Amino acid sequence: MNKLTKLGVSALCGSLAAVASANAGELTVTGGSTATWSSNSGDVTGNPIGMATSLSFDGSGELDNGTGVALNIAYNDQTAFSAGAITMTTPSFGTITITHSGGGIDRYDDMMPTAWEETDGTSLGSGLVTVSGNKAAGHVEWGVPSSMLPEGMSANVLWTPRNSGGMINDKSTGGAVSVGTESGFDITVGTTGLADGLNLFAGYSDTSMDHKAFNDKKSKVIGATYAVGPATIGYQISDSETGAVSTGVSEYDNTAYGVNFAVNDNLSISYGTHKSEKKYADTTAAVEMELDSLQLSYTMGGATVSVAETEGENLKYNTASDKDATTVALSLAF
Repeated sequence: MNKLTKLGVSALCGSLAAVASANAGELTVTGGSTATWSSNSGDVTGNPIGMATSLSFDGSGELDNGTGVALNIAYNDQTAFSAGAITMTTPSFGTITITHSGGGIDRYDDMMPTAWEETDGTSLGSGLVTVSGNKAAGHVEWGVPSSMLPEGMSANVLWTPRNSGGMINDKSTGGAVSVGTESGFDITVGTTGLADGLNLFAGYSDTSMDHKAFNDKKSKVIGATYAVGPATIGYQISDSETGAVSTGVSEYDNTAYGVNFAVNDNLSISYGTHKSEKKYADTTAAVEMELDSLQLSYTMGGATVSVAETEGENLKYNTASDKDATTVALSLAF
């Protein structure tokens, strides 16, 4: 994205300033907007024109001891506050991030190559459930320094004192949750060092539950993408266990694969499939949802035109819901 404006600021980092002062940094503002036309079979479309806008404020600076500090605040779709993160990159201890969203095993929820969106990211409203781990609550994540890892490997460890949803203001705390959700952690690893073009990734998540009707929530994911010439292929599997003991949904088993082909520097075409089986702790029959999406994306400078033809079976894990969708988008980045 191009820079809209750049402002010089003095980074004052609260208690960190007592340890080391910050040098002057900069604040960069970037933004974008997307307009879409959506047509779903079997739905009352009404007005098919949709729009999304976004702004991202990114600040950066450096403390006297060499620790880099960064701030990100995101505003999307006219919401008051979408996401925020404070990041500290130390000279030898890696990266520490404090945030309310993203990170953890969620970074690998769908890594399949596409020309535009994830398979469930078009206008169908599939209700797909993938791995999310502990990313939705206020948490701290440690990015292990590369000096401690083999070449080409990355590793992250996330911890939250309570995996409860919602963003909490400063000097506030999250209230109790009804099902006894407690602390949780995510561990993720990835490597690009085994072969040219090959990216392997895996993740594990655990959330403690203090409730007689639930065991701990657990999620796992493993997969790979491989780029050769203009083509990139990918495959991954994941499993999300809800912890339900005797009734209700017990887990979601997901399988995804995809291929993306870059025709040239501007044009890309992709095809992807995502299957998700919803299982129950009781005798209720399992339901498998399947999404197939053919996509095309063409970029002209800061503008991108994208088209997706998506088919969905058993949408929202409902055996009576099969639909097709055509989604066209114009995106502008600034």
